[in-house]
Amino acid sequence: MTEVLDRVTEKSAIETAKAIRAGETTAMLECEAAIARIEARDGALNAVVVRDFDRARHQAHEMDQRLAAGDSAPLLGVPMTVKESFDLGGLKTTWGMEAARDFVAKEDAEAVKRLKAAGAVILGKTNVPPLLADLQANNPVYGRTNNPHDHDRVAGGSSGGAAVALAAGMVPLELGSDIGGSIRVPAAFNGVWGHKPTFGALSRDGHYFPGTDGAPGELSVIGPMARNPDDLALALDILSDHPLKQADNRPASEYRILVLNSHPLAKVAASIADALDRLADGLHDLGVSVDRKSDLLPDLEAQQRNYMKMLNITIARGVPQDGSAPTTLVQWFDLRDEQARNKRAWNQLFRSYDAVIAPTLGVTAFPHDSTPLPKRVLDIDGEPTPFGLQFAFPGLATFPMLPATSFPIGADPDGMPIGVQAITDTYLDHKAIAVARLAHGAMQ
Repeated sequence: MTEVLDRVTEKSAIETAKAIRAGETTAMLECEAAIARIEARDGALNAVVVRDFDRARHQAHEMDQRLAAGDSAPLLGVPMTVKESFDLGGLKTTWGMEAARDFVAKEDAEAVKRLKAAGAVILGKTNVPPLLADLQANNPVYGRTNNPHDHDRVAGGSSGGAAVALAAGMVPLELGSDIGGSIRVPAAFNGVWGHKPTFGALSRDGHYFPGTDGAPGELSVIGPMARNPDDLALALDILSDHPLKQADNRPASEYRILVLNSHPLAKVAASIADALDRLADGLHDLGVSVDRKSDLLPDLEAQQRNYMKMLNITIARGVPQDGSAPTTLVQWFDLRDEQARNKRAWNQLFRSYDAVIAPTLGVTAFPHDSTPLPKRVLDIDGEPTPFGLQFAFPGLATFPMLPATSFPIGADPDGMPIGVQAITDTYLDHKAIAVARLAHGAMQ
């Protein structure tokens, strides 16, 4: 589709900031160019659903003034959008819910404040599913977002609008959130990059259900999305609560990576499994020590069962939607114990491996489907399979609270992007990005 063909000509976030600092362009010119791209490209995509162009122009003017005063902030003048679920003072935050259609946030989320302090110009917000609870972006407030590679396919979710805004070249940087693959899956579906940080590494203040300000949910994180790993790493450092260890600059021959192309519970499309096999071969050719299986892996079936329990409890805040008895405190503590054991098993594995590379999801972007998620069925290579089983792949990193970078490695026979994820040990977020960069390069 034409929406994706032009993206390679657009500057990255780092390139944009560098050009502004060098006097080759201005924050205002970059702001106007991004607005023009959104107005020209977003009509059939419906990604940027909350537009704040007038205030963005005011921010851009302020950035040019900051530059004139000697400011050299890393994102000075870079135009970007953020996921609709982040509060922006004076704008609506609905989480795609009809009941929250008129809620207006009073102040910016902490992550947005940090991006603005770093010089970013916020143009608006991007589409999500209701409650951020689906892997597509379709809601009664803003409608449906379409994949720029094929409008009949989903954008992914819940950061679906964010990934589309990147893939279509409208903006170079985005801010998403992830509890069930909500950064990683749309990144994979659209051929861009997304990072799910270590749990707790980035502040979630201001990423609340509309009208609330309580404790953030278990498992949930926020994180950056971009079109390349360098922008991703820069945004991660800007957003982090505390400095994260930088990746070692070492040759490929010093890496040991475990590549997985299957799961005991969830099916993987042949095109994705084959791509992972080619990736493993490519890494081996670079000198990487590659394994295809390991006895160090935790019990992935048990992990998936426990992850889905915790995910459903968190989303429903302990009140089951099927009318069954609420989770008791004893049951919750038992589940937290299982999570701790699982996390320790993964930490032990990473004493032998630098990273695990696995599917981000077992399918590429699927056709739009309004079937409620619990009843939804996917056709994977001619075999019907329950949609919910696919959460096993995001859960690989989510349940043990590990960092994971989703990155593109090619396309399936229909031309849809294939994305996979690099998972690393706790707080080694930059290593995940570095491994993803290495693996992406092995496929070029």
